[in-house]
Amino acid sequence: MFRMHPSPPPRLNSTGLFPDLYTYNILINCFCKMGRVSHGFVVLGRILRSCFTPDAVTFTSLIKGLCAESRIMEAAALLTKLKAFGCEPNVITYTTLINGLCRTGHTIVALNLFEEMANGNGEFAVVCKPDTATYSTIIDGLCKEGFVDKAKELFPKMKDENINPNVVTYTSLIHGFCYANDWNEAKCLFIEMMDQGVQPNVVTFNVIMDELCKNGKMDKASRLLDLMIQIGVRPDASVYNTLMDGFCLTSRVNRAKELFVSMESMGCKHNVFSYSILINGYCKNKEIEEALSLYSEMLSKGIKPTVVTYSTLFLGLFEIHQVQHALKLFDDMQRNHVAANTYRYTTFIDGLCKNGFVLEALELFRAIRNSKYELNIVSYNCLIDGLCKIGKLETAWEMFQSLPRVGLMADVVTYNIMIHGLCNDGQMDKAHDLFLDMEAKAVEPDCVIFNTIMLGFIRNNETSKVIELLHRMDKRNVMPDASILSIVVDLLVKNEISLKSIPQFKSQR
Repeated sequence: MFRMHPSPPPRLNSTGLFPDLYTYNILINCFCKMGRVSHGFVVLGRILRSCFTPDAVTFTSLIKGLCAESRIMEAAALLTKLKAFGCEPNVITYTTLINGLCRTGHTIVALNLFEEMANGNGEFAVVCKPDTATYSTIIDGLCKEGFVDKAKELFPKMKDENINPNVVTYTSLIHGFCYANDWNEAKCLFIEMMDQGVQPNVVTFNVIMDELCKNGKMDKASRLLDLMIQIGVRPDASVYNTLMDGFCLTSRVNRAKELFVSMESMGCKHNVFSYSILINGYCKNKEIEEALSLYSEMLSKGIKPTVVTYSTLFLGLFEIHQVQHALKLFDDMQRNHVAANTYRYTTFIDGLCKNGFVLEALELFRAIRNSKYELNIVSYNCLIDGLCKIGKLETAWEMFQSLPRVGLMADVVTYNIMIHGLCNDGQMDKAHDLFLDMEAKAVEPDCVIFNTIMLGFIRNNETSKVIELLHRMDKRNVMPDASILSIVVDLLVKNEISLKSIPQFKSQR
């Protein structure tokens, strides 16, 4: 493969005009915005050869470009090199790097840089007073990383220094308080914001609405929409989607539909999320015809459904046993080139199996396995369970044994399914061997597995194995079901065996 080297920037002096530092800075900024930072450094080299002294604007553009490419360590290193060029960073330089550090999860490093900047104890030993943008950036970064208490400490300090918080500052803190489930603090901050004459924007409203909706306070969320419109903040699709989702979660689908209809009257277009939310609401309400009607409507408008839209419809259709319609929709999904993932495929396989379409699920399973997708143990569990339930025990067993070959390890659910299938088929010796194999492989058996095997032994009147199993359960502090314990007692009495032969379980002592 050939590697293309970046072409040098154009020679600006080809017309006889010589660029100055201001011109070079504009060129560097353009290259960095285009994602061509390497060209920006070429221009920096030309600045130096032209005997100009690069300034804070020069380096700020380069730092911003490096941050945009997630080359954070290089950006931080560049800041430390400014002194060698006889240049001191300004508040914009610091804020640019702090923003880059916060965006890439280096918030604590950003906080240290912020403190160096404010206190003058950094590389340059000069105080560079943070402004509103600097405070807003670090507060937002801290809140997003969950350091809400630290962000809260900076807020009064900001005001003490006569730096006025803006809508971004308030919104970041409100979001942080909501994330920390401190609704009272968020509400007080919102009221303070309004009292200070800082008008909340659409993001602020959306953050608060989302918190109200998550807590089922839909009437308050609706009143917030009214307030939003009243003060002249135009709601966007995300606001309507948040409210619609909240109403769907509280089983008020008709109210969600009213909002869906009113969106367009407010000049707000429906998007794929608007449709998917309402489709989900109808599916959970088992109003599948309404959901399918919305699906058709979105297609007619040229809105491409996502894999989430299809998955929601699949679950709704499987719930009411409309498997053929689900299969048709699956074909539509493939024709529309909507890529699914392992989780979505597993959901579909599970739906088919639970509705008795196990052979169709097996066919899909094999097709997926032969493609680029890797199936996980959950996918195998769904199909093994389905095969056991329709009496295809041999196929299920083959699939179970194939797990190590495909790099998977059976978990407690897999063993549970397979042991249950063998017990139902009367293959108790094989089920017991599998149970021992499970223990040997350090897969901890649960109460369900113990109960399953015990019922099998009880049916076969294998008293000694029942007693042995009870002692194994006692050692593992696993308590058998009361109903099974009652059957065990009856079995022992019937066979004239003393009840002292079985353990007294700790929960009964």
